[in-house]
Amino acid sequence: MDNITIVNSISAKEVVDNSISIFSLIAEAGFVVQLVMFILVVMSIYSWTIILSKKKILLNSKNDIKNFYKYFSTDKTLNELQSKIPSDGTMVDIFYSGYKEFTHSELTSNQSNAERAYRLMNATVNNEIDQLDRDLSILAMIASSSPYIGLFGTVWGIMHSFIGLASVKQASIAVVAPGIAEALIATAFGLFAAIPATIAYNRLSSKIGDISNQYTAFIEKMFVIFQR
Repeated sequence: MDNITIVNSISAKEVVDNSISIFSLIAEAGFVVQLVMFILVVMSIYSWTIILSKKKILLNSKNDIKNFYKYFSTDKTLNELQSKIPSDGTMVDIFYSGYKEFTHSELTSNQSNAERAYRLMNATVNNEIDQLDRDLSILAMIASSSPYIGLFGTVWGIMHSFIGLASVKQASIAVVAPGIAEALIATAFGLFAAIPATIAYNRLSSKIGDISNQYTAFIEKMFVIFQR
């Protein structure tokens, strides 16, 4: 008798385990909850696209700075720098924006030329930083809004689960468990989209700040050379 009871309990457990799974809960979720999950999946994919593309761009920027400094030295004259630096790159663009402005007019003093070159190099750097910052606001939006979108799906699913209890004469945990489980999956989707986006936003912002500081330091060095 005890063996039959144990077998029946195991069989019942297997039925429950087989009938309730993550994929079945997603497939059987209500339209609103499924729509929330779909939106969160799209947001997660888009955030990863931004993360990977920005990582490549920032790596290229760091390599560009490293390669430029192989040829740059404050001990060299402008003509020596102009003849030895690479032919392309962001650092080269910053250098030439100042160099061309400084050598543009021989009628004014070196101080005036240096100040104009300094302002022009700053403008070039600001444009470059704006390019690096592009799409980071979207990443921040995904990081901040995904948990709330997932929470909306959870609240909606739980609400409908309890509304469904009104038509059931004998309520039990087995009746509401699937509805609550599918609703909680929406929150999991929200966190799945938000956590990587938050970490990546902070990390990418920090790297962009480091690159911006290196650009600023280079401009200051060039200003010293111009004044010399």
